Amino acid sequence: MRPTSSPPARWLCVLASALACTLGPAGGQATSLQWEEECYHLRMIEVQRKKCLEEARLENDTAGCSKMWDNLTCWPATPPGQVVVLACPLIFNLLSSTQGLNVSRGCTAEGWTHLEPGPYPVACGWDDKASDLDQQRSMFYSSVKTGYTIGYSLSLAALLIATAILSLFRKLHCARNYIHVHLFISFILRAASVFIKDLTLFDSEELDHCTKGSVSCKTAMVLFQYCVMANFFWLLVEGLYLHTLLAVSFFSERKYFWGYILIGWGVPSTFTIVWTVITIHFEDFGCWDTINSSFWWIIKAPILTSILVNFILFILIIRILVQKLRSPDVGKSDSSPYSRLAKSTLLLIPLFGVHYFVFAFFPHNFKAEVKMVFELVVGSFQGFVVAILYCFLNGEVQAELRRKWRRWHLKGILGSSLKYQHPSGGSNGATCSTQVSMLTRVSPGARRSSSFQAEVSLV
Repeated sequence: MRPTSSPPARWLCVLASALACTLGPAGGQATSLQWEEECYHLRMIEVQRKKCLEEARLENDTAGCSKMWDNLTCWPATPPGQVVVLACPLIFNLLSSTQGLNVSRGCTAEGWTHLEPGPYPVACGWDDKASDLDQQRSMFYSSVKTGYTIGYSLSLAALLIATAILSLFRKLHCARNYIHVHLFISFILRAASVFIKDLTLFDSEELDHCTKGSVSCKTAMVLFQYCVMANFFWLLVEGLYLHTLLAVSFFSERKYFWGYILIGWGVPSTFTIVWTVITIHFEDFGCWDTINSSFWWIIKAPILTSILVNFILFILIIRILVQKLRSPDVGKSDSSPYSRLAKSTLLLIPLFGVHYFVFAFFPHNFKAEVKMVFELVVGSFQGFVVAILYCFLNGEVQAELRRKWRRWHLKGILGSSLKYQHPSGGSNGATCSTQVSMLTRVSPGARRSSSFQAEVSLV
């Protein structure tokens, strides 16, 4: 019996293309699970292909139809006159709304018959309903990508301006604002890494997310993982700094600052390097964008830990704040201490990243669409909110900008030859020291309370 050649690989290519259109370039975590499921099925097809061809090579049947691989299914060696019925390939579970369908081939004296009841898309239920569902899913992912692209773009613009303001004006230089600048930079890097990852992974129609792992896409994923983790750890540093400001009577800000640098940039570097080395040795396929792996906990565990610790610090600081607001020494600038508490709490939520705690410890399949919108779209605006609250609405920043504007305006009026110096100032760093200068006659504890109130009562 002459061996029968397998049909062309067109249906496998069509399926891969259909999955690429279905799962779409939604970017970021919005498509990680979908790409992972697709890659799993395609890898299983490759495993089955190798197994089938190896078994066909070892078999030595001279009668009937020999074992055949048709690029999706392995058909066993069959005597003439029999019909083989097999289940549809599992990959159609991603493309069909109907499950449990079968395909069949008959063995004749001339070889294998055509696939019945038709080609794979017809036989396995690749119908209009599935196409409509795929289109709706693709539109949802596209909307999510548009939403977080707008959010990260606004955040990037606001954070760049805020970083320039806090860096260029010397009177704003102090430990608190240095930490804010590093937090702003971490948000900037996170937004930039998202755009780079999207361009590398999801905007190239020629990229094979399952087998070809180019250096560029792997580098983009490593950069993305590092920037995201660094952002969470700088949120943690903000919490540690504020808590230390309240809990420790005397501490060296310079000494603590270098410790904060190590936590914010050094710890994420360590975990990212470990994850990269392990991935190279044990899971070096695709673009390293899978999240259904035990190695993923090297990235996930530190982030979840930082979120949990920051949430605990948030509760502790709110508790201390309540005690301070009940103290008779607190000024009565607000109509009610509850309004001060509400204002301070709302200011601390974006700074601590408390909103991440809502979904951080839920499984990935828990209301995936809601979680996706919350984490990607809402989270993308966090940098914008932080820049507004802790720079543009900061009274110290506004006062310094007004002072610079008056000086520039008066110089323009009096002429460039006249050196005018506005009498509002003091030495460099005096603006930041106004947190405690008002209470120079009181105890260190009250002095730190004043510093904290300047932090949480900016608007």
